[in-house]
Amino acid sequence: MWPWLAALIALPVAGRLYQCLGERRDARRWPPPGRIISGFHVLDSGGSGPPVVLEAGIAASSASWKLVQDALSGSFRVISYDRRGLGYSEPASSPRTLDQLLSELDFVVEAAQVGKPFVLAGHSFGGLMARHYAARFPEKVHALVLLDPLEPFEWSPLSDVRGRMLGRGVTLSRRGATLARWGVVRLGLDLLLLGSRRLPTMLAVAASGKGSEVTRRLAGEIQKLPPEVWPRVKSHWCLPRSFSTMAEYLERLPEYCRAELDEEPLRRIPVHVLSGGTTPPLVVEAHQRWAQQSRGGTHQVVPDSGHWLQLDAPGEVSDIIRRAWMQM
Repeated sequence: MWPWLAALIALPVAGRLYQCLGERRDARRWPPPGRIISGFHVLDSGGSGPPVVLEAGIAASSASWKLVQDALSGSFRVISYDRRGLGYSEPASSPRTLDQLLSELDFVVEAAQVGKPFVLAGHSFGGLMARHYAARFPEKVHALVLLDPLEPFEWSPLSDVRGRMLGRGVTLSRRGATLARWGVVRLGLDLLLLGSRRLPTMLAVAASGKGSEVTRRLAGEIQKLPPEVWPRVKSHWCLPRSFSTMAEYLERLPEYCRAELDEEPLRRIPVHVLSGGTTPPLVVEAHQRWAQQSRGGTHQVVPDSGHWLQLDAPGEVSDIIRRAWMQM
């Protein structure tokens, strides 16, 4: 009995030590590529070109914009950032309400001294945020570029099927935070980067059950980024706060979608929308409406792209941002 008891005590201690040492190693080997401004990690290409601000998806960071930001940096001043609790930014100290997120985006814009008006590009949930920001600060936004933007009717009112899906996502995120705290997530991702497949898969299935498919899909999207970015993204998703932040976003998703939006300011600026080839028809129709009701907006379906257009079709995304700035 004593050997089993010793093993039960030793395993959690070893896992916690592995996690703490790993966090220190990551901080030393993968420092933030951008500046830390009042707790926000801001990646600024610099230069005097026309300004472009990039807003990431619901649990993504500035790393998701790597291909587009690099493509535009020669001619534009491109700013991406990590929202609180994600990427290199500090943990959130206030609830992740939509008002708070918009205030924080505006704080980053002002603190980084972004020229105005600027082109604001948002992916998925970032597209929902971008619309609300442009409605609240119309004088600051020259044009919107929306990549497969989240549509409110997708999550509000919440159907039984969507409610169960969202509930499972929250549960898996909370579980992920616990597993990350005890080093299990780090072990799986370390083995995955070393080329092992079987053990990380077994860990994911044991931890998440059917939810392991989500882990595999996210890993597939990350692998579309340049290999030098993988260790940085991995280091973020070894942190419990990344999972806890994602859980709060998912819990609040219906709340975000119920928020009232004044569409009038959006009719006075160009709204360019790209839809993925796998996007449901009803959502594509809504995307088309945003473009048609705006002044000089366009809509395009990218047939060979999935939801992550900035990873699947960075050339098309870069081109549409350039086109947005040509509309003076």
